[in-house]
Amino acid sequence: MNFVSLLIFLSLNLSSPLLQQEKSASSAALNSESIEAGKSNFRVNCSYCHGIDANGGFRAPSLVSGHFSHGASDDAMLNNILHGIPGTAMPANDIDEPTAREIIAYLRSLQKTSQPSATGNLEFGRKLFFGPAACSQCHMVQGQGGRFGPDLSRVGAMRPREYLVESIREPDAQLTERFVATDFGTNPPTYELVAVTTGKGTAISGVVLNEDTFSLQLMDGREKIHSWLKSELKSVVHEHRSPMPKYDTQQLSAAQLDDLIAYLTSLRGDTK
Repeated sequence: MNFVSLLIFLSLNLSSPLLQQEKSASSAALNSESIEAGKSNFRVNCSYCHGIDANGGFRAPSLVSGHFSHGASDDAMLNNILHGIPGTAMPANDIDEPTAREIIAYLRSLQKTSQPSATGNLEFGRKLFFGPAACSQCHMVQGQGGRFGPDLSRVGAMRPREYLVESIREPDAQLTERFVATDFGTNPPTYELVAVTTGKGTAISGVVLNEDTFSLQLMDGREKIHSWLKSELKSVVHEHRSPMPKYDTQQLSAAQLDDLIAYLTSLRGDTK
C-alpha cells in the first residue's frame, strides 16, 4: 500500500465513528424537536378528547399504554390521525403528514418501555367487582350492573393502570367526565355529587345528567331521574367530589386491588 492509499484508508476508517456520532447526535436532536413539536400539536388537535397528557377521557381512550384497538404501527396511527376511524368518534384531521408524524413521535415518547404486568387474578377480580366490592351496584359492564357511575365496558382501553388505581384509592383526585354529546368548547358534566334543595325543602343528591342555565336533570343513588327548572329550586350545590366511596386498605387489600385491576384492565369492549 503506497502512502496516498494509506492516508485514504486511515481517513475513511477513522472518520467513520465520528460521522456515526455526529449522525446519532443529529438524529437525537431531530427526535427531541419532533417530540416537542408533537406535544404542542397534540394539545391543539387531540387533547380535547384524549386528555391534555394523552391519559384519555370518556370521549376517547388513553394513548400512553401502547395498546391500540385500531393498529399500533406508525403507519396505522398515521392513517387513523389523518383519515379517522370509521364507526368511531375519531374524525379525520385537517393536518399534514409531517405534523401527524410529530404527534406520533410524541405519543411514542409517552409509552413506557415496560408496562407493569397485571399481577392479580382476573377471575377473582371479576368476582370482587360483581360481589363483595359492590362495584356493579353503580357501574355497568357489557349491560350488567348499575347506571349511577360510568360504564366500564371499555375502561381497560380508555384508562391506564395508574389511573384506575388512583380512581379506586382516591376517587376525588380526578372527576370523570360523563360521555354526552357536547359541542367543542363546552364542558360536559362530571360524575360529581350535586346536592339539590327543592322549593318544598326536600334535599336530594346525585349526579348530573344534563344542566344548563335554566334547568337541571339529576340521577339519584337509586337511579331515579329528577328534572327541574332552576327557578323551582332553593339551592344547587356542586360538591366537587365523587359519589364513589374511597377504597382504602381496610375496604380493599393490596392483593384484592391487584385482582380488581387485572379484571378492569381486561375490559376492552369485547363481548366475550
